[in-house]
Amino acid sequence: MGSITLKQVTKSFGDVNVIKPLDLEIRDGEFIVFVGPSGCGKSTLLRMIAGLEDTTSGTIEIDNQDATDMPPAQRGLAMVFQSYALYPHMSVRNNIAFPLKQAKVEPAIIEQKIEKAAKMLNLTDYLDRKPGQLSGGQRQRVAIGRAIVRQPSAFLFDEPLSNLDASLRVNMRLEISELHKSLDTTMIYVTHDQVEAMTMADRIAVFNGGIIEQVGTPLELYQKPVNQFVAGFIGSPKMNFISVDTKAGDPTCSLGVRPEHFRITEEKGLWTGRVGVIEHLGSETFLHVHVDGVGTLTVKADGDCKVAYGDIINLTAAQEKIMHFDKDGVTIPELSWGEARSSSAA
Repeated sequence: MGSITLKQVTKSFGDVNVIKPLDLEIRDGEFIVFVGPSGCGKSTLLRMIAGLEDTTSGTIEIDNQDATDMPPAQRGLAMVFQSYALYPHMSVRNNIAFPLKQAKVEPAIIEQKIEKAAKMLNLTDYLDRKPGQLSGGQRQRVAIGRAIVRQPSAFLFDEPLSNLDASLRVNMRLEISELHKSLDTTMIYVTHDQVEAMTMADRIAVFNGGIIEQVGTPLELYQKPVNQFVAGFIGSPKMNFISVDTKAGDPTCSLGVRPEHFRITEEKGLWTGRVGVIEHLGSETFLHVHVDGVGTLTVKADGDCKVAYGDIINLTAAQEKIMHFDKDGVTIPELSWGEARSSSAA
């Protein structure tokens, strides 16, 4: 079991409200990712679930038991930190075994658990090495192995890949996702990287200023964001926002178009602009197009796109791919293209 329920949970440091009244149901066995910009409260909430931070008000339930004031050691959770937190003088074997020895588990059982975790994490050949003899990715796997042997009801990951280079991050993303499938245990994963969130999560909780803006599957957040913040945070490169005026003269709202939803046309499109910086990435090309009265739009094109710096191009987008937001940044799903016009396209 590994269900976790947060009911009106808050956290304050003096007069600063870091976590505002928040409700969240984390399902048994799911992989949920907390994502958001730095300072949004995601790591603080993770530490509250772990018991490393006190809860100012509200209730934290683990497997339907009130754990709000329960010591960390009694919560049945295992946390993996960004810094690995390994003992440099101990071998990999002893680092993994440490929590079991502290719990006075029998040596034979400890050895069985170590061997099983090492095999799962491809660490069998490194059990007698010290952390200083390992790569960053291997050290992170040791930290995960130390958590696995405890057989927790849920794993808590606090930006575990931040110290790794780009290629290792991709590999570790895959390894942690595979681990989740094999263990079938609840995992809560904190990151500021929305690519990690999109590729790993069953569900994503998008944080902003101590609140959760939206919870949903990666595709739900990508296709149906509830507001402009979520729309801009989910997706890479980020969504383009274009100010528009409604025909009825109501307050100014915005259109949102993702870079991959633009189309370059021969005839006059909705927007016309001059091509600036071009980023060739092999299979795809990103164009930064300067449009008068709008600003710079990021456009995703094919890898063999023939557009050159300084070219004038026309851009359009299918109506169903254009998102609409009111003056408060809330999504207006019912607003059609015919009811709004861009000053640049008028």
